[in-house]
Amino acid sequence: MTDISDRPKVSRASADGLRRYSIFSLLRNALAHEGNWQRKWRSPDPKPRYDAVIIGGGGHGLGAAYFLARDHGMNNIAVLEKGWLGGGNTARNTMTIRSNYVRPPSVPFHEESMELYRQLSRELNYNLMVSKRGMVVFLQSSAAARTATRMANTMHLYGANYEFLDLRGIKRYVPIFEYPKNPRMEVFGGVRQPDAMLARHDAVAWGFARMADAYGVDIIQNCEVTGILRDGDRVTGVQTTRGVIQAPKVGMAVAGHGSAVAAMAGVRLPIETQPLQAWVSEPLKPVLDPVLTFTGYGAYMMQSDKGELVIGGPTDPYPSYGQRGSFAIIEYVTSVVTEMFPILRCVKLMRHWAGMLDIVYDGSPIISNTPVKGFTVDVAGAGGFKTTPMAARMHAWLIAKGEPHKRIEPFGLERFAKGRLVVEGGVSFNR
Repeated sequence: MTDISDRPKVSRASADGLRRYSIFSLLRNALAHEGNWQRKWRSPDPKPRYDAVIIGGGGHGLGAAYFLARDHGMNNIAVLEKGWLGGGNTARNTMTIRSNYVRPPSVPFHEESMELYRQLSRELNYNLMVSKRGMVVFLQSSAAARTATRMANTMHLYGANYEFLDLRGIKRYVPIFEYPKNPRMEVFGGVRQPDAMLARHDAVAWGFARMADAYGVDIIQNCEVTGILRDGDRVTGVQTTRGVIQAPKVGMAVAGHGSAVAAMAGVRLPIETQPLQAWVSEPLKPVLDPVLTFTGYGAYMMQSDKGELVIGGPTDPYPSYGQRGSFAIIEYVTSVVTEMFPILRCVKLMRHWAGMLDIVYDGSPIISNTPVKGFTVDVAGAGGFKTTPMAARMHAWLIAKGEPHKRIEPFGLERFAKGRLVVEGGVSFNR
């Protein structure tokens, strides 16, 4: 991304102060009462006016604020979060980072996001627990095999690795796999993306928050936006539970509530929100390195660094803003896992949660200006966590310059009116 690296020089005095946090201060705080620990970021009261306001204190919103300050020299910024920092969908995802998509605009966008993730721990001076694990996709129909072939061809054009596996190859990367007897859907083979990764979702939000705060960004928690103020066709600020905040630029990065927040500005988004749930098992010794996806069932499984098996499946088949799922999905997907891996039948499930997925009509993100001047949106869709650094960087570019970077031009709102959709067939079997 050399074409957006020529940013102005920004004073890094406060940011460098974080990097000088030595081993001696860590030891001192380790032995001290928790009251002596330094806060990771400030908790200021909102100012009456900012140069830009970002709605949403998750990874995308905090990342956009950080890149605005670092790349574009905008420090008079506020990030508004209705609850606690990173407490929305950022805390409710399943940590997978990948780039196995079908359409030409999607693959480089996600590849560059993966590259940013590889550098992010060092850049933010915060351990995001990024680990290269790889992903193995089980092919269970001829349609899935055709989609995988198209995906592989597109990915290879952009230098992304995607390799086909026979059953012996699957066994090599997933030793606990035993071909099931009388399966509901036969396994024909698989595909593998060796560069797929996992990262700690909370740490991504915390890392961006620390560095954004170091640049002077105000992170304001427990501050719900209840209205978006306009003067004609231009945004002028926001109404919040803590008063009116004036700002000529307002960016929205609220996973799960995108349509509701955009409606406050009079903007209608082509999305539908549905619950997406996951659950974890009791901790086990390491038995599974890659992330697994089962195309025929729309299910996936991985093992966390703590040893828990993280399991999930398709969205619940109804629109809802509730952060809860249904037992039917749990029962269905768990039966899939035990069919594919009988060795796991005695494993106990420990806890369950759900997030809200803003499903975009064509399955691709929306990072765009809107008909309301100064009001921009970042709707990640199904690719929320995996796109965090790239989407945040592109949203920051959009807010600062008022026009999209060439990398996100295909993801603008106007594509729906012009019929230039970026239809992602891979999303349906690669959540």
